[in-house]
Amino acid sequence: MARMLEVNNIFCSYDHVPVLHGISLHVEEGEIVAILGANGAGKSTTMRTIAGLMHPESGSVSFCGEDISKKPAFEIIKHGISYVPEGRRLFSKLTVRENLELGAFSVTDKNVVAQRIEEMYELFPILKDRSGQTAETMSGGEQQMCAIARGLMSRPKLILLDELSLGLQPSLVERVLETVGEIRKRGVTVLLVEQMVQEALEIADRGYVIQTGRVVHEGTAEELLNSDEVRKAYMGM
Repeated sequence: MARMLEVNNIFCSYDHVPVLHGISLHVEEGEIVAILGANGAGKSTTMRTIAGLMHPESGSVSFCGEDISKKPAFEIIKHGISYVPEGRRLFSKLTVRENLELGAFSVTDKNVVAQRIEEMYELFPILKDRSGQTAETMSGGEQQMCAIARGLMSRPKLILLDELSLGLQPSLVERVLETVGEIRKRGVTVLLVEQMVQEALEIADRGYVIQTGRVVHEGTAEELLNSDEVRKAYMGM
């Protein structure tokens, strides 16, 4: 059986400046996989390439056995991949409910959309309380929950979560990361980018460490947590 996601030796550039130098990774159905590394390592570029927001110059991205390397982002969403970008990128002047509705833009049945919104309120009760508020009036943690919920509205098979902890108070980071486990319980596979290496590996099954556009370490979460090199470089130990 084909792996759910297979990224094979991709090279990407911004304005002819190389950023990714042969990244390869895979995700099996039902896993939580973490992509780790410092700022500027190429983590978000990898995610954007999988999501169809940019395309590899060479190499390939396959999802459920189909090559999606050149497909636009809106088609990739329909295939079953949803992307929650770094910095949340909510529509700040729209309400929580309106942001969630936009996450199901491809669904024409209003009753189905309403049902999915109720499911998101069950997963994130605070969003029900904030339903009529504009996104800009919520705290960073609440906005992150709204962004995740919007990403789940399309009923993805795989969700890409980019820097969930970015800009959050330490007390909120654990709470937001806990939701990743809840997402998996709902049958969604997770690929997670995170700078907080230890916290990410504590919830992940496997991980990849990216440095200057290359995978420099990979293994089970336990193996990476116990790696002296990873601990020194990324956990300050």
